[in-house]
Amino acid sequence: MIELKSAQQREKMRRAGRIVAEVLEILKTRVQAGVRTRDLDEVAEAEIRARGGIPAFKGYRGYPASVCVSVNEQVVHGIPGSRVLRRNDLVSLDLGAVVDGFVGDAAISVFVDGPPNHAAATLMRVTEAALWAGIAAAKVGARVGDVSAAVQEEVEAHGFSVVRDFVGHGVGRAMHEDPQVPNYGVRGRGALLRPGLAIAIEPMVNQGGHEVDVLEDGWTVVTRDGSLSCHFEHTIFVDPQGPEILTQNAKDLV
Repeated sequence: MIELKSAQQREKMRRAGRIVAEVLEILKTRVQAGVRTRDLDEVAEAEIRARGGIPAFKGYRGYPASVCVSVNEQVVHGIPGSRVLRRNDLVSLDLGAVVDGFVGDAAISVFVDGPPNHAAATLMRVTEAALWAGIAAAKVGARVGDVSAAVQEEVEAHGFSVVRDFVGHGVGRAMHEDPQVPNYGVRGRGALLRPGLAIAIEPMVNQGGHEVDVLEDGWTVVTRDGSLSCHFEHTIFVDPQGPEILTQNAKDLV
């Protein structure tokens, strides 16, 4: 069942979204060569709690950390641990926070000391552009398929692949709610976008094929062909005035 959020619920989600945006900005500055991925997790949990939030991921279906740290061929759900970041690594950070029972969810990707080559830089640029294309399509009266198609078209126009086994989703009291928001689809199909609907749009884009596998840890998703993968995500409200981005950093709101 698709739940539309009340004004009071929307304010709680705005607060959760602000926490996520602020903490991701901090984590972005900590992505440096020599840093262990578990160090990023420690920072994430401390900063979420310092702002009055609760880490949404920790303990969710048994996930052991507060942030997903996925490196290079890892697509999503990478578990922070002893891995040491190296120059030119592509690091995706996926973070969620809960405020008064409501969730904010977002992801960014960043290179350690810059991209290794033009193709890798293009992958990141296109993935972020696909996110913005999906957000622009999330208008009142549109369908989920309009969002999905906008993402897919941007990605495939540049020769990359959208992951099909993992998708965006509704957000609210739970981290994953209806409707699902795939990164591929057909315009005019899927759930109707109505005011008060909160969704997470999250392109997961592979440099090679779209096929993925899950590692033995039961969480970490990797590209089957070993190619790089990139991930960006925002939580938004569908609104008559246009999509309201809950997880955008304040300094970007000009």
